[in-house]
Amino acid sequence: MYDPTVARLTYRALLGRRRALILGALPVLLIVISAAVRSLSGADDQVAVDLLGGFALATMVPIIGVIAGTGAIGPEIDDGSVVYLLAKPVKRPTIIVTKLIVAIAVTMVFSAIPTFVAGLILNGNGQQIAVAYTVAALVASIAYAAMFLLLGTVTRHAVVFGLVYALVWESLFGSLVDGARTLSVQQWALAVAHKVTDGDLVTSDVGLPTAVILLTAVTVGTTWYAGQKLRTLKLAGEE
Repeated sequence: MYDPTVARLTYRALLGRRRALILGALPVLLIVISAAVRSLSGADDQVAVDLLGGFALATMVPIIGVIAGTGAIGPEIDDGSVVYLLAKPVKRPTIIVTKLIVAIAVTMVFSAIPTFVAGLILNGNGQQIAVAYTVAALVASIAYAAMFLLLGTVTRHAVVFGLVYALVWESLFGSLVDGARTLSVQQWALAVAHKVTDGDLVTSDVGLPTAVILLTAVTVGTTWYAGQKLRTLKLAGEE
């Protein structure tokens, strides 16, 4: 279920100069803001939670997931170059799983590492806040990459729909609207973060067992469906 050649081509596409600059912009901004906040207000656990939760997890991670998830396959489908990949003797579910692994890895690197660094800057990992939000970013990266990879296989407007989801649903409704929180990847990741801190600073509206089930179901379900959608793409001359 993993093809090194597909992985290499996907890494090359995702980490090209322009896309790498886009991927790196928000992490750099997070670290700069964290340094400025620390210099102005000193170490403060609540400030660390507010910044890591409100910006890193609610905004940065899903946007990076959009870029990595849709970018892993969407451009190839849009410009038609995917036909060369599909012509190779590689099973289409293997293509999807390989691209998912690459998208997850890229999302984790550009979201979890900066989140941990920002947490250390903000409060030196007091009460395990930096570790908790890093784990939350890692967990969320898996679900976001799978969701947005699926979007890349079903629509040419995957980036637009992905950004709407990331900025409207996760950043706005997922943080402010009670009913929407249960269906928010952000809240599922926060449930895991809450378990890491084992305190009251990091909270979630979803219990840990429910969060684990939903994260697993979304990741597996979207990956399976993306594989099925890729199967329906016909090469010229295919029956």
